[in-house]
Amino acid sequence: MTHTHETGSRSDGGAGVVVFGAGGRVGRAAVAEAVRRGHPVTAVVRDPARHRDLAGDGVVVARGDATDAASVAALAPGHLAAVNAVVRLDVSAEEFFVAAAKAMVSGLTRAGVRRFLTLGVASTLEVSPGVRMMDEPDFPEPYRVFSQGHAAEFDALRALADALDWLVVCPPLELAAEVPSTGRYRTADGTLFDGGGRISHADLALALLDEVEAPRHHRIQLAVSA
Repeated sequence: MTHTHETGSRSDGGAGVVVFGAGGRVGRAAVAEAVRRGHPVTAVVRDPARHRDLAGDGVVVARGDATDAASVAALAPGHLAAVNAVVRLDVSAEEFFVAAAKAMVSGLTRAGVRRFLTLGVASTLEVSPGVRMMDEPDFPEPYRVFSQGHAAEFDALRALADALDWLVVCPPLELAAEVPSTGRYRTADGTLFDGGGRISHADLALALLDEVEAPRHHRIQLAVSA
């Protein structure tokens, strides 16, 4: 089933949001949308010196590692929710995403933060019952390897994260700076949109922050598109 959502409303303030991978495009969009809604943000990056521009009213930049449970546990306490937009292309995708899933589950559980959103990919969504985009015979092999990392992350969350209210948010393959923002988005549970879909970073951030403030979806892969 597909649902359409209008622009997220502003909050009157509230508990903070911790964003891992805050230096990337999706991370920066999530930070900006959280600030717009009045949430204090802990923007977590590997090298704060490279991302000093993130700091500002309501935003504290912190050094952290999404694959280190102790780092997550130290940074997350007191936040309403955690968003993970971290990606590494210099290591095995499956190794990285599974390590991140395990560390985030352990660290957030220790920190007492229940709501956890992590960024997925459209290729792990189903194009027909039981068949994912990545399973199709003509799907490019290099992308299949990367997709398998996200698929393994999803499996790890389903196996390990009973204590968390988690959600994998999967933007379409066309997620780029040149995609115009619309102020609205659609969602679908676990299935790819016809034509693949497209979305801007800002509209994806709307979906993320709506799911932080008023969770509608739980423990699934959620397709999001404009």
